[in-house]
Amino acid sequence: MEITNVSEYEAIAKQKLPKMVFDYYASGAEDQWTLQENRNAFSRILFRPRILIDVSKIDMSTTVLGFKISMPIMIAPTAMQKMAHPEGEYATARAASAAGTIMTLSSWATSSVEEVASTGPGIRFFQLYVYKDRNVVAQLVRRAERAGFKAIALTVDTPRLGRREADIKNRFTLPPFLTLKNFEGLDLGKMDKADDSGLASYVAGQIDRTLSWKDVKWLQTITKLPILVKGVLTAEDTRIAVQSGAAGIIVSNHGARQLDYVPATISALEEVVKAAQGRVPVFLDGGVRRGTDVFKALALGASGIFIGRPVVFSLAAEGEAGVRKVLQMLREEFELTMALSGCRSLKEITRDHIVADWDTPRTQPRYTPRL
Repeated sequence: MEITNVSEYEAIAKQKLPKMVFDYYASGAEDQWTLQENRNAFSRILFRPRILIDVSKIDMSTTVLGFKISMPIMIAPTAMQKMAHPEGEYATARAASAAGTIMTLSSWATSSVEEVASTGPGIRFFQLYVYKDRNVVAQLVRRAERAGFKAIALTVDTPRLGRREADIKNRFTLPPFLTLKNFEGLDLGKMDKADDSGLASYVAGQIDRTLSWKDVKWLQTITKLPILVKGVLTAEDTRIAVQSGAAGIIVSNHGARQLDYVPATISALEEVVKAAQGRVPVFLDGGVRRGTDVFKALALGASGIFIGRPVVFSLAAEGEAGVRKVLQMLREEFELTMALSGCRSLKEITRDHIVADWDTPRTQPRYTPRL
């Protein structure tokens, strides 16, 4: 079967992967309302395309934290990619580099920061969970710096793991032949079997629930790398993030895997963008499956988007070639959306190019016939 869009990889991954692994990647928290909403909310935003504009040349390139990339489509951190494919994060890193975009490596990767760096050149960010043992955190951040990573994406929505019922049913744990490579040698690389989700037990034992805004300041004392705060959904937290010295914000609900019944990220985006007031760039992850979704996010003020599940599903289906294809398909769809909307560069994409279901109706002047 010829794959014509990103979503088709999910069904292939479901056939190929063990149930425990597929469910881990695919499922959300509790009723999975937010999981559906992350997708559905995009469908309630419509285009207002402009016509008769010369779109023979389209420039999708942009800069993120000063790094030039080919398009505003980047790779989000997804854990344990070797469960999807033996090459795991290596394949993802090479695909991102070939596409001229950024890969974010998860703290819980099955390849270490050094191993990912060894795949060759590329712009890479490191996603950080803050462990109770701050020496572990400091060590990890220094290793990421030495390995040439360019920013830290600090995940702030996981003081505890969300209730992922598929993982509880499956007694999810990391397959025995894999470890969390960044923590090997620290006795933190293994995940024990548990009566419910092995990952939930691991998080309860290792991740620091006391994490607060002062820790964002603390991180700045141990690294020169810019810090993106990942997991912001409100104006209030946006303002505090900016005051705390964040270099950028990622509007994220953790792929709908943490608190169910939070809004879709695309629905929360505009509130965050307005609160940021242009002081820091705002990015989005969650639910992006089409180039049209990318355009909608940029029209609402995002500086770029990150994709997560499409990466692991395409990795499971076709390895590195699958991830390359996902990035290529999204790129082509996004370019087409720009052309058909009358936009030749990212800065030409404006709020006027879309209408959202929460907008007040655009009233037409009433025609009064002259008597």
